[in-house]
Amino acid sequence: MAGMDKITGIYNFLPIDDSLSTSGQPSEEQIRELAAVGYEIVINLALHDDLRYSLPGEKALVEGLGMAYIHIPVRFDNPTEDDLLAFFRTMEKHENMKIHLHCAANMRVTAFLGLYRRLKQGKPENEAFEPMRSVWEPNDVWSTFIHNFVTEYTVD
Repeated sequence: MAGMDKITGIYNFLPIDDSLSTSGQPSEEQIRELAAVGYEIVINLALHDDLRYSLPGEKALVEGLGMAYIHIPVRFDNPTEDDLLAFFRTMEKHENMKIHLHCAANMRVTAFLGLYRRLKQGKPENEAFEPMRSVWEPNDVWSTFIHNFVTEYTVD
């Protein structure tokens, strides 16, 4: 498909399946290409207060291209249960849409997606977290966060 090189050029881009991909922060041009190839929603887990890792005006750009934009700011050094549950609700609400998930470097996203795939979709742990492991090995904060949810969360 024309322009896919722009998408696959997004930092740490990972196609999960035909309707879901993840990455680090896309550029304006890459967001335009996401819209051009049929993405319907962009979900951002990064913060907006650090210009090194965010795109000013991202919400207006995404919405101006006809996609929905959802921002769930997750502090990298302090992910919370509320953040994760907001992510779960968002994924469930938009499960029939073509979704692009991103944060600054595809670390928050792949950790949250792994938990979603394990706890909400019932995938085996190795399969659920394979995208995350292809990008990074979680630090102590994230390892503890993931472990606590995998061992204590009750799937509803």
